Amino acid sequence: MSAQPLVFSDQDLQARNTLGLPARAAVAVLDDESAIPALCEALAAGRNGPKGREADAPLFVLGGGSNLVMSVRPHHRILRVALRGIRLWDETAGHWIVEAAAGESWHGFVDHCLSLGWPGLENLALIPGTVGAAPVQNIGAYGLELDQRLHSVVAWDLRAGREYELRPEACGFAYRDSLFKRDGAGRWLIVRVRFALPKAWTPRLDYPDLRDHPGLRDEGGAFGAGGAAREASRTPSPRQVFDAVCDIRHRKLPDPAVLGNAGSFFKNPVIDADQAAELRQRFRDLRAYPQADGRIKLAAGWLIEQAGWKGRRLGPVGMHERQALVLVNHGGAQAADVLALAQAVRADVQKRFGVDLEQEPVVLD
Repeated sequence: MSAQPLVFSDQDLQARNTLGLPARAAVAVLDDESAIPALCEALAAGRNGPKGREADAPLFVLGGGSNLVMSVRPHHRILRVALRGIRLWDETAGHWIVEAAAGESWHGFVDHCLSLGWPGLENLALIPGTVGAAPVQNIGAYGLELDQRLHSVVAWDLRAGREYELRPEACGFAYRDSLFKRDGAGRWLIVRVRFALPKAWTPRLDYPDLRDHPGLRDEGGAFGAGGAAREASRTPSPRQVFDAVCDIRHRKLPDPAVLGNAGSFFKNPVIDADQAAELRQRFRDLRAYPQADGRIKLAAGWLIEQAGWKGRRLGPVGMHERQALVLVNHGGAQAADVLALAQAVRADVQKRFGVDLEQEPVVLD
């Protein structure tokens, strides 16, 4: 039986973006992959969407709305991805290849994998959003980035009307960036993502917050400390790492269901070694991390805090009191309020440090 054609209708999107910004747009829900060919045909023919203002508006693919600044009336048609399903797609001598549909909750997927004995994603626990949105941003946390566990992405090029299976090297991954992001909204529709999860699992505890977490310590100190091989019984389990990550995030970051936010609002800037050396002369406690290419990554949250914005408000929005990197909606904010605060923070960081901050969330106007 063929899928029902997608129908776009005017809908309220305030509950579909984690900043909780008021918004309305023409929305259709994709819960069946078989509807995609007809969608491509409609897009090519220019007959997709309702009549009026949205008739010729570009398409925006919406996941969990966790990396988005949405205007009150965006000039876009919204395709909300609600595809579901998780399965063991393949198995090799060294890996389980696990596939998840794009509409699955990212955190729910990580938890589900652990419950079935497929570790490897636990450092990325509790990141908001969907599985399909994760490769777009190349999400990362606590010493792990998504591309390090990725097997392949199954995505439709909506302009060409074709489905592709893209291996990691074809996805153009970089720090919080990918081909899917650079090619612009409305071209790529990710439908399934596959992960290569290691059978010979070892915990990733290099990140200081994890290394020092009380739930990941034994009587002799942090797990893995000292460089010597530890007894297997004294190595934390994947579930223990998962729980520790969740605990850290709960303590540091506000829950979007309670206080609207889009997670980390700015990228950690990467600067050249000479500029970093000059900053260290002026700021002895500069949070700086050497990169493989010789450049230096700075902690954006530290820069923002030193510029005086931690816990500070500008109208209905502000930078969070526990984590200066997180911009929060205290209630009643619109996109213009968010962007005004972001600009003020950028200006003060530039004035104090000579460093440009780049925001992570996409602006949908």
